[in-house]
This record gives sequence, C-alpha cells and structure tokens, in this order.
Amino acid sequence: MSRQASHQIVSAPKKARPRDPVAAGERDAAQNRIAGHNYFLLDRFEAGVALRGSEVKSVREGKANLRDAYGLVKDGEAFLLNAHIGPYSHGNFDTHDAVRTRKLLLHREEIRKLFGQTQQKGLTLIPTRLYFKNGRVKCELAVARGKQDWDKRETERRREADKEARTAIANNMRKNSR
Repeated sequence: MSRQASHQIVSAPKKARPRDPVAAGERDAAQNRIAGHNYFLLDRFEAGVALRGSEVKSVREGKANLRDAYGLVKDGEAFLLNAHIGPYSHGNFDTHDAVRTRKLLLHREEIRKLFGQTQQKGLTLIPTRLYFKNGRVKCELAVARGKQDWDKRETERRREADKEARTAIANNMRKNSR
C-alpha cells in the first residue's frame, strides 16, 4: 500500500495593509500653523466635532483647513465657524457645505469656562489642530490673545537665538569628543 502524505501545504498569512496614519491617529488631519504665529496660545481644550459622514471621509483624506477658522460660544453651546472641509472625492451630488457652522461637543463646565474666558477683552477661541482619536474627529481649541507686529518680531528673534545657541552647543560637543 502506498502511504498518504501527512503534511499539508500552509500558505503564508496575508499581511495586513498598513493603516492610514491620519485615520490611526498618528498624524494630524489638519493643523493651524499660523495660529502660533498670530496669537499667544494660552489654554487648550479638546472638543469633539459634530460632522456628517462625508465630512469625516474628507477629513480622513486630508481635505480640512483651519486657517481662517475660529470658535464661538453662544447660548450654552460651542461652535466652529469658517473651518473648510472640502467635498468627499467619491461623494454624490448631495455633499456637505464646505464652510458650514459645526457644533463642538464639550462638557457643560468646559463650555462655561470657555464662555468666561472669551468674554475678556482680547481673548478668542482658535482651533489649532484636527485629528482622530479612537475613530472620532477631535478639534484642539486654544484660548488665544492676538499678537502685535512687535510681538511677532520678538518671538522670531528668540527662536533664532535659541537655534544659534543649540548649534553652538552641538559644535562644541563635537569638538570636545574628538
């Protein structure tokens, strides 16, 4: 009698496709880099954003822009205004409005605190970044005070001085290690 083959051919398991870094929460979907240049960012809050399905998909694709956006507290609710989220690439004719007012999801105490801070003269709410956390879109809001032109120049001078100091220390360390 002939012997039967006792071993089986096992195919290698399929490798999982790497997840999109924006969707995984490893990278921000949108950043407001100009905010740090134009404002002193004082206090930061994390808020959920009430979005439609096509808006979430657009944010995942990286079609969000926070450059001209700002926050507003009105009637015990917080809103995000002028945040641009482009239309979803595979959407149909009934897509969302790109710059509609979106509701921010915060606890009542946080809203009360934000309302008190934004009532002070010169303070405003600025969104600094949009990102995913546990599959949900979050917005980081900062209570901010506007910078004057001389403040911006002073910040730039400080940054340059720090950079020169770091390079001088690094060069000195390299010379001493030889």
